[in-house]
Amino acid sequence: MTHQEWPRAPRFPGLATRYPWISSIAVAVAQLVGSNGAARNQTGRVHLDVLAYVLLLAGPAMLPLRHRLPVPVAAGTTAVAAAYLALGYPYGPVFLSMIVAFFAAIGAGHRRGVLIIAGVVYAAELLVGQWLYRWLPPQGDGPSSWMAASGIAAWLLAILAGAELFRSRGERIARERREREETESRRAGEERLRIARELHDVLAHSISVINVQAGVALALMDEHPEQARTALTTIKAASKEALGEVRQVLSTLRAPGDAPLSPAPGLDRLPELAEQAAGAGLKVDLTTAGARFPLPPGADLAAFRIVQEALTNIVRHSGSRTARVRLGYGPEGVELCVDDDGPSSPRAEGAESGGNGLVGMRERAAALGGTVEAGPRPGGGFRVLARLPSGAAGSVAGASEEEGR
Repeated sequence: MTHQEWPRAPRFPGLATRYPWISSIAVAVAQLVGSNGAARNQTGRVHLDVLAYVLLLAGPAMLPLRHRLPVPVAAGTTAVAAAYLALGYPYGPVFLSMIVAFFAAIGAGHRRGVLIIAGVVYAAELLVGQWLYRWLPPQGDGPSSWMAASGIAAWLLAILAGAELFRSRGERIARERREREETESRRAGEERLRIARELHDVLAHSISVINVQAGVALALMDEHPEQARTALTTIKAASKEALGEVRQVLSTLRAPGDAPLSPAPGLDRLPELAEQAAGAGLKVDLTTAGARFPLPPGADLAAFRIVQEALTNIVRHSGSRTARVRLGYGPEGVELCVDDDGPSSPRAEGAESGGNGLVGMRERAAALGGTVEAGPRPGGGFRVLARLPSGAAGSVAGASEEEGR
């Protein structure tokens, strides 16, 4: 396998992977110092010379490449350690480079390659210890015992097991990081969608009112300036209201934890919404059925926006100048019904497929476990019917009662 064909190791978080030369220097120092200390108590082995120091430094010199070429580095450090011991130099931490390389290779997923290298090492140890020792230094060395061979096998197995644990830990950390990133990305996408939906609902309603009143002002400016003034006053009020709501929506982009600039609109502001619609020439008849109960902030805002968008569509796409809004409170939840008598314009008939208003309504309701149905009425006109379940409302009501006790 060529240099380019070796797969790169995954970058587990840590100083050793970002700066591999730092750990390589530490391994080199440990091997030099440890081998010199171990040599003092091993008088029967070959004294450390220039070649010994070269071999002690050769393994750490390969380690900076262990994340790019994990298997070749594991094989190279193992060969260096085997050569060091085969030449009769003192036992010591010469295997430290090999251990680090094994951990890096198995952490990169090259378990099979490391197992082959470990098997070759053990076979070489048996070959040297039982046969080749006669021709290798130091002089007068005898064959290795099978007890020592078993100890070496256990030592290799312990290294492999530790490397496998290292790999599992690295994979778990990488998986948890990916899951956190995916969760954060999903939340960011949901937040962008929520902000876009809010801006659409606010601007579509206010601009529709402004557009209608601007047309009235232009038509009456010359002959009925007082009525034109009234239309311009409505435009000023609608634009001020829109600016306030846009600021409120954009305030969510500030630092987390900051309090909102103003409370979000809810069903208690439907009379204001009816007045704005009246300024655009649409009379709104509000009725309520059932015992009213408080909605959680998210459901209250969604209900308000659904009614707002339905009235906006009537102003923009319907020839009717009257709308009926009915709120129904029951054990299963809240029902919102917005009717107009039409007639529908050609734009209204294609509104469901061409605009974002009805899509936004359905998304708001679906996020709360509810539904939105919209379409022509049997007797003419258009109807928007939204149902929001009472589960969230009930839990919030129960929480409010607990707080009041």
